[in-house]
Amino acid sequence: MIAHKNITKVIAVVMTLAVCLCLFAVAFFNEIITVAGDTGVSMEYETKLFDTQSIISVNIIMDEEDWNDMLENAMSEEYYQCDVEVNGKMFYQVAIRPKGNTSLSSIANDPATDRYSFKLEFDHYVEGQTCFGLDKLILNNNYADATNMKEALIYDMYQYLGADASLYNYAKIDVNGTYWGVYLALEAVEDSFQLRNYGAQKGILYKPESMDMGGGMGKNDFGKDKNENSDSFDFSEKRGGGGFSSGANGADLNYSDDELDSYSTIWDGEVTSTTEADHKRVVTALKNISEGTNLESYMDIDNLLRYMAVHVFSVNDDSLSGTMAHNYYLYESGGKLNLVPWDYNLCLGGMGGGNDASSVINSAIDNAFSGTEFFDTLMENETYHSQYYEYLQQLVDEYINGGGFDAFYERVRNQIDELVESDPTAFYSYEDYQTAVDMLYQVVKSRGESIQGQIDGTIPSTEEEQRSSTETLVDTSGLDLSVMGSMNAGGGGRMGGDMPDGAQGNMPNGMPDGMSGNMPDGAPDNMSDNMPDNMPDNVPAGNFAMPQFGDNSSNPPLSEDSSVDDMEQAVTEISPDNEQPSDDKTAEETKESTAKNFTQREDFSGFNMDQIDNNTSNVQKDNLILYGVTLLILLAAMSFAFFCKRK
Repeated sequence: MIAHKNITKVIAVVMTLAVCLCLFAVAFFNEIITVAGDTGVSMEYETKLFDTQSIISVNIIMDEEDWNDMLENAMSEEYYQCDVEVNGKMFYQVAIRPKGNTSLSSIANDPATDRYSFKLEFDHYVEGQTCFGLDKLILNNNYADATNMKEALIYDMYQYLGADASLYNYAKIDVNGTYWGVYLALEAVEDSFQLRNYGAQKGILYKPESMDMGGGMGKNDFGKDKNENSDSFDFSEKRGGGGFSSGANGADLNYSDDELDSYSTIWDGEVTSTTEADHKRVVTALKNISEGTNLESYMDIDNLLRYMAVHVFSVNDDSLSGTMAHNYYLYESGGKLNLVPWDYNLCLGGMGGGNDASSVINSAIDNAFSGTEFFDTLMENETYHSQYYEYLQQLVDEYINGGGFDAFYERVRNQIDELVESDPTAFYSYEDYQTAVDMLYQVVKSRGESIQGQIDGTIPSTEEEQRSSTETLVDTSGLDLSVMGSMNAGGGGRMGGDMPDGAQGNMPNGMPDGMSGNMPDGAPDNMSDNMPDNMPDNVPAGNFAMPQFGDNSSNPPLSEDSSVDDMEQAVTEISPDNEQPSDDKTAEETKESTAKNFTQREDFSGFNMDQIDNNTSNVQKDNLILYGVTLLILLAAMSFAFFCKRK
């Protein structure tokens, strides 16, 4: 029993500690969540937008002049204002712009099509506005994909395996009420994505966009191993290993030195605002990863292994494992690095592998990222390598052969077949689509067969061993991957038309300045006629096996008046808030229209104003739990004081 004369002191100490704990918990809420682990926040848009059992409808309502101006100046990637109706719900003052890399430049240079991918930002003009909690929505045009399925398939596999990846769904796109086409809708990897996946734990996002050829294999000497010299590199000889840059300024995720400037491509791709301290944490992590030091502290290992399993299945050469160090997001939180996948329309041979189906189907699972220390370190660890194999096995057993893929394939065919058939902007004809999706089914099954053989050991799991044991590989003689679409062919049905003035031979769209017509000064001899998009300056000569252009002249070009009629009526009926006065509308009339809309609408930001925001609600739940714990501490302290007082 505590002496009576000391009770007051003890009570004072206990109460002081309790109050301090409460204040500490409130002040360092995010840090506590980080340490304790955070499972993310349930978001309304998960069911409202990305329930894949039914596709979404997106009606873009926009002034005709603005719409045409945006299409004509797509390469500037500037935002324009529009209103958007999503599944019957109106959202006002939404920002829209074309997006993309190769697809953007190719379409911009093609007079036959204006089928751009788009990005919708709901919070660009109206702070805090969301679409059922989603701040930004991506609408992908399925460029170079006659199946309209490849990218959706890979995101479905990521979801099945439980990796951090964007949610997806198909979207029927209308422009002012007139059907524009069927697109793939994706959750943008920005604020809402972070909240859904990481909850209150706020990390840093980067999207390195190196168009230098890098990735895969060691970055020296054109994809050969770091200690191997060569004067040329043959695309047909090595799939996942490209490497035309000497580091891509950090985008290849290889540690080079401690200088922050050596990783400028990463910093240039910041999605969230960053500081020098943020950059130092990334470099520190890359350094420790390269040395194999305390990997659990610097890598989200489990998610990365899931990422690797799906990515390796996809054979996506337009990525870190291919010829360019891009098409991924780097997420850093507390010094730990993670990857978020992005852009899979060119997977399964879309980068030109259609000419060699075996190199895609039998793509080796053990050195797809060879020469990239970020992944090499994991593969050199026996435990992690075994876990990686387990995820591959799960994909093969449960998804490919266990019904997951068949369910996906049947569902998507039922959802989009008719939409593709009537798609006015489609890159490929409906007949091309039917041929392509039939081929996709065979390709996916064959890829699963090859991976199973590589896991079992009946098929070599490295490219070097495969070259000496070709008789063990899955037979692909009946497969023609080119019918599924490929880069530069863009779309078999609508990418025809005359070449731009000054273009020579079969030069692809989107070439750097000076590449049309005569070859630029300094170009090496023996350059192939079919060089890839965005080829770096002075690329050495070599034996390049690049995709060929198909006959794209079957469909006529889009008509100049293919946009929606009666634009003025549609815009007048919507009467967006805060609209700017037009030539035929006075400022006073605009003011009255704006006031009317604010009065009539329940919610201009995507939520019912009478209800608690779903996102905020979930965060508040976390707060309430924490506050409840601290309250219990206080009650315990008070109970202790009361008990001691009575004694």
